Amino acid sequence: MTSVTPRLRRPTFARLSIMMLLQYMTYGSWWATIGLVLVSNGLGSIVGLAFSLSAIAAIISPLITGAIADRFFASQKVLAILHAVGGCILLALTPIVNAGNGGILLLALFVYMLFFQPTLAMTNNIAFTHIPEKSNSFAYIRAFGTGGWIVMGLIIGQSGLSASTSIFVIAAVMSFALAAYSLTLPKTPPPARGTAFAWGDVIGAGAFHLFRNRSFRILVFAVLLTCVPISIYNSYGSTYLDAAGVPNVASFMTIGQASEVICLLLVPLILRRFSIKWVLFVGILAWVVRAGLLLSMTEGNVPLAVIVIALHGVCNDFFLMTAFMYVDDLTRLEARAQAQSLFVFLSLGVGNAIGAFVAGELYNTFVGSSTDLAAWDPMWYLTAALTAVAALVFLFFFRSKVVRMPSPATRSESEALASARVLEV
Repeated sequence: MTSVTPRLRRPTFARLSIMMLLQYMTYGSWWATIGLVLVSNGLGSIVGLAFSLSAIAAIISPLITGAIADRFFASQKVLAILHAVGGCILLALTPIVNAGNGGILLLALFVYMLFFQPTLAMTNNIAFTHIPEKSNSFAYIRAFGTGGWIVMGLIIGQSGLSASTSIFVIAAVMSFALAAYSLTLPKTPPPARGTAFAWGDVIGAGAFHLFRNRSFRILVFAVLLTCVPISIYNSYGSTYLDAAGVPNVASFMTIGQASEVICLLLVPLILRRFSIKWVLFVGILAWVVRAGLLLSMTEGNVPLAVIVIALHGVCNDFFLMTAFMYVDDLTRLEARAQAQSLFVFLSLGVGNAIGAFVAGELYNTFVGSSTDLAAWDPMWYLTAALTAVAALVFLFFFRSKVVRMPSPATRSESEALASARVLEV
């Protein structure tokens, strides 16, 4: 008998795709150039702290969904509430920035990210709930999200708003639109109803046994080192390119998202021919190359800027995304949710928090109010040094062969699935 792959109904596909489109139009409206906005308004000294607080919010936010939302309320209603509140906070950011009140701004951004971070996992959960098993529809639905990010980047860049506080107003409008639209989404019951909440699940304590594996320890070491360059680029990349004379920075930054889509499709094909070690190694090495190109940047060199931005897909997908795939392969079924939670906590949480803090200190120490492009060089030298060390250690000590680590089977498969939904950020 020939098996038939389940298909998602077109109306449901369209509804979920619009949800993803609005979700990432909201995110892409302001996230890519917030560093440039703060620097342009005399608040460059707090950019690193702003991104650090976002990383901390990514650590804390699972508590909101894990302890309350995912256990008692329908996901589409929680999504509507979170975006409605988030839209109100976004509207308040413009006057706060204009007033130059850095302390209040950091608090407002932190509170906003506490509300926004859970929506990234929630939109995924809503989609997965209504997609038939063994269907490949999610990849296409998620692609609408990347498309939304690109569209907003082009609109903001071509409108000359890359450094304007107007991006917060635009993001608020998109957030309100998604809040209203969420109420029309298919009913999605609480994904973790009836499961017990454990504080250790938030950081993946059930997967600490992975540290007995040398290759996992090497991977974590490489990730923590590389998170500093990632944070430097995410926090100040748009500001640097603007200082280098790149016009309409927000539009140019969308090249990075386009390259991510391409690399996302290429990675599974490449892994068929090359070991996961070499894919990860190329991802780290791409950061060394990017640092070299940034050090070679001259004012008005747009073609070089395009290459720097286009490397984003290799830097992110070949390294971070492939790292999550490796962790999944390394772990037995009953501990996979915990393993992913642990790796999210280490990379998106601890790594990004440390990286953003270091990025802020470097900017304040070496760049500040300087208009000399060479003042940025220490940041890119550090990027090259850290990623070169990570690449060398990875090359000599990481082993591609996956030996799944034994884990305490204390939870059922259904509980693991529930935890995966709760803990995704």
